[in-house]
Amino acid sequence: MHRFRWFVLAVGIILLLGFALFAQKTPGILKDNGFTPRGSESDRGLMQLRDELGMPLTALNLVYTGKGLDLTEERHREVIMNSLADLKKLPYIEDVSFVSTSRKEGHRDVQAVVVGLSLDTDPALAKYPEIKERVHPPDGMNVYVSGGPAILYDMQVASKRDIAKSEAIGLPMALVVLLIIFGTLVAAVLPMIVGLMSVTLTLGITYFIAQYQSLSNFLPNMVTMLGLAVGIDYALFLVSRFREELKRQPDVAEAVAMTCQTAGKSIFFSGIAVLIGLLGMLFVNLTFFRSLSLGGVIVVMISVIVANTMLLSLLGILGIRINSLQVLPRRFRKQEASRFWERMAYGVMKRPFFLVIVVGGILLWAMMPIRQMALSVPNAELLPPAYESRYGSDLMKQAYDPRMMGPIQIVVHTESEVWEEKSIRQVRAYGERVAGVAGVKEVRSYVSSLGSHAESELALMLKDPQTRAQIESAKLAKGHTALMVIVPEKDPDDPVTDELVRELRSLDRDGMDVAVTGGPAYRIDIIDRIQDQIPKVLTFVMGITYIVLLIAFRSVLLPLKAVLMNMLSLGASLGFVVLVFQYGYLADTLHITSIGYVSATLPVIIFCVVFGISMDYEVFLISRIMEEYETSGDNDRSTAEGLKKTGSLITSAAFILVVVVGSFIFTDIEIMKALGLGLGLAVLIDATIIRVMLVPALMKLLGEANWWAPGWLRRRPET
Repeated sequence: MHRFRWFVLAVGIILLLGFALFAQKTPGILKDNGFTPRGSESDRGLMQLRDELGMPLTALNLVYTGKGLDLTEERHREVIMNSLADLKKLPYIEDVSFVSTSRKEGHRDVQAVVVGLSLDTDPALAKYPEIKERVHPPDGMNVYVSGGPAILYDMQVASKRDIAKSEAIGLPMALVVLLIIFGTLVAAVLPMIVGLMSVTLTLGITYFIAQYQSLSNFLPNMVTMLGLAVGIDYALFLVSRFREELKRQPDVAEAVAMTCQTAGKSIFFSGIAVLIGLLGMLFVNLTFFRSLSLGGVIVVMISVIVANTMLLSLLGILGIRINSLQVLPRRFRKQEASRFWERMAYGVMKRPFFLVIVVGGILLWAMMPIRQMALSVPNAELLPPAYESRYGSDLMKQAYDPRMMGPIQIVVHTESEVWEEKSIRQVRAYGERVAGVAGVKEVRSYVSSLGSHAESELALMLKDPQTRAQIESAKLAKGHTALMVIVPEKDPDDPVTDELVRELRSLDRDGMDVAVTGGPAYRIDIIDRIQDQIPKVLTFVMGITYIVLLIAFRSVLLPLKAVLMNMLSLGASLGFVVLVFQYGYLADTLHITSIGYVSATLPVIIFCVVFGISMDYEVFLISRIMEEYETSGDNDRSTAEGLKKTGSLITSAAFILVVVVGSFIFTDIEIMKALGLGLGLAVLIDATIIRVMLVPALMKLLGEANWWAPGWLRRRPET
């Protein structure tokens, strides 16, 4: 890198400028939230409703409010419908009708209209601005547009805002921290360049992937968060080591080489640790996880590559000039040889057993809220109430019975056409079995809509073309397919309703092909798909991480200790996320809307991302302790020296990461807020309590056993 430094710099600048043109377009082309459980029973049922009954998969809810008005009166309903005359002229508007489900008492000032679209999600999202332009509130009323396309559109807007907001908050704070650490403007700017370049290149690459692969619209946020955090951290370690090497020798080329050999190697293994965690998300078969994994893997790889190529070349070009443009006088900067960390290490090692018990106990106690963690799948709740689609959704929940708004739907396929007497008998018998299941409030089907006549009489009635046309237009039956609507006794997101869905899926189907779908079933399939794969995610991430660190550290116990320490910091941070997002503690202070549950995606994301990121600091610390141990052979002294030489650096790097990811707490999308909170808190715990107290204490307790390894794993002596 030193020999070809100008060439490498030129290539880097060309790539940066080229991909920057496409990076800014990436958030606008990602239209899928990624939560569809493709191939599941609920997804199959929804596809059948669309293809066989003509039911639109996308719809918008127009929620009207009028202070002091009774919007249930016919004159107001007529005014509302007349205001939608222009909207009805659009060729893809299939149906415009008032919500007919049960209304709650005391909400007569709210009226909702459902607009069915003959478009799938992506085309509907593209047409949303045109639809929005044709929705105007009548005099004295307000109107709020909600529903699938509106929520996705607002999420795209929120995603772009969040990226800009996080950079506006996180980058200046990170620069201030870097100026305090290095004291010179040149050294402080280099990590910022690496972080921004990593994000830009990744988003540019993602633009081309998105042309052929469906990706979640959460990907840019993940890339920005990880890219800035990891890129700046990696560059921080390289720049620090380079300045350290310059003090030992005047030869810039040799300083670059030694920096690459030491810090560059550590960054490489740290990158692998982060990649392992991110790859763990691939076990969950949802576009959401695959997208976050893809974006995370690319940005971490780019960060490692940029740090070990372009940054090293820049260091070779700058040389001693890296200490130029001094911002803080030397006396205000911490000395790298500060004895604070050494004294801390020896102090901890005097009472190792006591500290392990006390600190470990506190962290285990902090994990306790996880036991009461309630999981669900948010929709509009991903956005704060300030967004129109979220506010409209909240209004509908307040005014209408959620059981009627989100019923369970069963798609039934009969051997003969649904109009035949045999099919009527089968559907009725199956409906009676469904009605007998505990937790069912009401069952509706094309059979029940015609009354309680005998099957033979119903078959005669259904020979009437007009009756058939009415049933088909209501999307209740057609050909060999019939829809059965199940209204549960409890709310759609109640655990009792979850059990009801499972019970319905286990019923005898009398030889018919049946698919249980609808909102509650759809949510269960997403949660089941996540929870079923959690053991594989844990086994893969922890197992592969152990193997990689086993090779890196050439020790049996050190990787095991690293994995267990990560679980402590991760568990404590996830416990705090549960307290904030589920129970509402400090929610107002952190500008978070508590929704009474934790998104089912969060435990997996936080585990995979936090596990890899936290492992960074373990790698940097233990790598430096190993360097000292290979020289001195003294376990206690090596631990103290390793902590002394990396303590300030790890703390500074962790603080930068906390600042960068913590800035996402103040963004809009709830999942990214939770990830920012969980990741920031985990890193803070990891870089302070874990690294400062538990690691030295355990190093002392384990003694020489820290370095034991079987003969085949030990480094062969150099000849």
